[in-house]
Amino acid sequence: MSVQDLVARPATTAAAPATTPVLPPLRIGKFSVDTPVVLAPMAGITNPGFRRLCREQGAGYYVCEMITSRGLVERNPLTFRMIAFDPDEHPRSMQLYGVDPATIGAAVRVIAERDLADHLDLNFGCPVPKVTRRGGGAALPYKVRLFERIVRAAVDNAAPAGIPVTVKMRIGIDDEHHTFLEAARIARDCGVSAVALHARTAAQRYSGTADWSMISRLRDAMPAELPVLGNGDIFSADDALAMVAQTGCDGVVIGRGCLGRPWLFADLEAAFAGRPLPTPPNLGTVAATIRRHAVLLCEHMGDHKGIRDVRKHIAWYLKGFPVGGDVRKRLGMVASIDELYELLAMLDHDEPFPADAEGPRGRQGSPGRVVLPEHWLDDPCDPSVPFGAELDHSGG
Repeated sequence: MSVQDLVARPATTAAAPATTPVLPPLRIGKFSVDTPVVLAPMAGITNPGFRRLCREQGAGYYVCEMITSRGLVERNPLTFRMIAFDPDEHPRSMQLYGVDPATIGAAVRVIAERDLADHLDLNFGCPVPKVTRRGGGAALPYKVRLFERIVRAAVDNAAPAGIPVTVKMRIGIDDEHHTFLEAARIARDCGVSAVALHARTAAQRYSGTADWSMISRLRDAMPAELPVLGNGDIFSADDALAMVAQTGCDGVVIGRGCLGRPWLFADLEAAFAGRPLPTPPNLGTVAATIRRHAVLLCEHMGDHKGIRDVRKHIAWYLKGFPVGGDVRKRLGMVASIDELYELLAMLDHDEPFPADAEGPRGRQGSPGRVVLPEHWLDDPCDPSVPFGAELDHSGG
């Protein structure tokens, strides 16, 4: 039996959610998928190996890690190594970051000329200080003229190659500076193919609760033919159905909810199709998934980096399972594939999936002041590019 066979989902026994919103296929430009689901780009997470594990579970759009426009224009070797897609990955979805319209436009031309991606998503949602202090990510939509020039540069340079452009944003900088409605209107007028909203402010980061009512407001404000996608606090298929039912959004974006749970996409595919959900995996199936994830990471990064990278995933995979402290500690320091196999063999593979493994996972943290460039809030119509704004490295 192959590892891929081991990670296949067991027979379905769980009941389907009582209410299944009927949604059409999610169309982004010329592309269409039956399951209205997008894997959010996550730095250090959504590399080819993790995307493959998720793609094998269900249809959707699977977005790679953030790529910087400056890295593309300057032909940064690390950036180009990160632009990696499986041969059968289609469409190839890339998230692009930039603060300078000229650099964004030049980067999109590189993507089109070299056929590096089929779909581009612009990052206007990142809340981390090293991004917002340069005026990027969730800080940028406040500068409405600069935002418009960036989005227009991307759309205009992508259009000749038939590459659809989408934008992902947050509610705003903080509760005093909401930007999402005006930014969405600008993006619509620039010709984007979809708008996604993480229903938190940058000041919230990943803390508290996402305000889904803001997704409803965005859906009401946009024309029906422009897809509006909701993001925030989707940790199960029921959460996704609830968001669609409550907000009327056209699809969902999955971030932290799939950490250590690539099978969430099988649940989502079944739920949106009105089928019973697959039975949650037992510890043996989870262990097989960890093994395969490690192999894929090693193939992509090399053995040393790959095995180090899988360590952070192991804690997410094993959340809620009764695994002894000594084994957990050793797994957290695992140094080779052989050692990983030996430690995983020590687990009770018949242990059923625990109920307390559901719910929030990944970083949550605390809210805090958003770090912005000096005088950033003085004039929202100032189109100036902040000095030193462009990041020279990809991946967040």
